Amino acid sequence: MVDSEFILWLSTVPRRPLVVGIINMTPDSFSDGGRIAGPQQAADLAEQLVHAGADWLDVGGESTRPGAVPVPAEEQIRRTIPAITAIRRRLNVSLSIDTTQAQVAQSAADAGANIVNDVSAGRDDPDMLPLIARRRLAVVLMHMQGVPRTMQAEPSYRDVTAEVSAFLLDRRDRAVEAGIDPKRILLDPGIGFGKNLAHDLTLLRDTSILARLGHPLLVGPSRKRFIGELTGEKRPDQRVFGTAAVVAWCVASGAAAVRVHDVAPVAQVVRVTQAISSQK
Repeated sequence: MVDSEFILWLSTVPRRPLVVGIINMTPDSFSDGGRIAGPQQAADLAEQLVHAGADWLDVGGESTRPGAVPVPAEEQIRRTIPAITAIRRRLNVSLSIDTTQAQVAQSAADAGANIVNDVSAGRDDPDMLPLIARRRLAVVLMHMQGVPRTMQAEPSYRDVTAEVSAFLLDRRDRAVEAGIDPKRILLDPGIGFGKNLAHDLTLLRDTSILARLGHPLLVGPSRKRFIGELTGEKRPDQRVFGTAAVVAWCVASGAAAVRVHDVAPVAQVVRVTQAISSQK
């Protein structure tokens, strides 16, 4: 999906659900840390993911797994910008940078990224939302209770769906106030980010509610711990079928995009689920 197609998709209702392929340029991500050695390997993986059905690619240089520590912007840039540059040379595809730092987002935009995926929803860096507005980028605003290092210690909510919804709408308002076009905003409930199993399942059950907040909803369930808790599967890379089940539910419930590691099987799940859901 090229940038012009992505912008058209953002303004179209109903939308075809998109598959977002993950490219982690990190040594310590929970599922695939250290898998990619350099920019050419990143570009090779990007080609494979697009061929398998990815509509856009999400490149990150900082792990946000539970317990992860922050990575300086300079190191994130060292990890991600050569990869984005190599991918952009080969592919005309939508690219997002997974970062909470405006300096990283700016470098990524200079290298060809057109979306910022910010797990802090613009809270970590006061320059982030103005930068996105100035560069006319799209943005994914995600909910997270706490920070990655401590977020899974004791997550607590009175009404998780109501609180996550209120947070996302507030961050949407802050983004619009900063000058970001509302049509370029996507929302993400942050499955596994400061939530326990019951919180994750409640949010997933209520996907249809979150999908009616007025912006495309992106959900990122791929290989996550809650799937392992439900299935007993300890290895993240063996949680493909659990991920597929969540994806099918989310697409049927109105999610506009799913962020996943296993693009080929998930792309099939998305196509078939959408075909069934679209029958009147």
